[in-house]
Amino acid sequence: MVIMNQINILFIGDIVGKPGMDMAQTWLPGLIQKYKPDLVIANGENASDGKGCTNKEGDILFNLGVHVITGGNHTWDKHQSQDYLKTEPRAIRPLNYPKGTYGNGYYIAETKKGKVAVLNLQGRTFMATIDDPFRVSDWIIPKLKEETNIIFIDFHAEATAEKLALVNYLDGKVSVLVGTHTHIQTNDERILPMGTGYITDVGMTGPYDSVIGMKTIAAINRFLYQTPQKYETAQDDVHICGMFFKIDKDTGKTIELEKILFPEFVRKTE
Repeated sequence: MVIMNQINILFIGDIVGKPGMDMAQTWLPGLIQKYKPDLVIANGENASDGKGCTNKEGDILFNLGVHVITGGNHTWDKHQSQDYLKTEPRAIRPLNYPKGTYGNGYYIAETKKGKVAVLNLQGRTFMATIDDPFRVSDWIIPKLKEETNIIFIDFHAEATAEKLALVNYLDGKVSVLVGTHTHIQTNDERILPMGTGYITDVGMTGPYDSVIGMKTIAAINRFLYQTPQKYETAQDDVHICGMFFKIDKDTGKTIELEKILFPEFVRKTE
């Protein structure tokens, strides 16, 4: 049954390299069939071998049914990914990069039930010292509300405290704030008192026999020797992570949410 005053949004967490892309191609159609979302969003900043999202990965994701691709700090790691931002408005990057940076920081998506604003922001704690996401929110949210009261934020940040601070700062002003970047799905999905849906981190769509998507030996050597190591995407134990939200179209508040992890992790050995 179609509920016209409710907009359903499916978000897929950080897609990492070919394993993550393969997982999305295999299981995203089934998730779309199951949840029947009006809007599908995916974080693609690691889609191209762990570094950015080019037109190749973007075309695949859009053809799968994704409507908006969000980004993060790794969006800038390949020049092809930067070039893609210049030509594809549905592929966005964090808005709070300095003025003049390539690309758009938000996208107004048209659904059959109305408009949804998708906003990308990036944290600053343990990350680049870009513009303040709190102050940027202050001026962009009123502008977005001129078009729609349904605002979805992908907050790409390292620190749990920064994510929690921002969602509490914006509770009731936006429909959803999801955390991305750390690649570890958290167990704190909830609706805040003023109606904003939240999770600290959606998790990674990619290989879990790894260190957040990177081959383990290179990651270990980075910590052992404190020197740069070649980044190589791992391959095995691949899972898809996401979140599903039901939003009241009239109030812009989240009324229901569900965390997605497939397949579930093996909890014990024989």
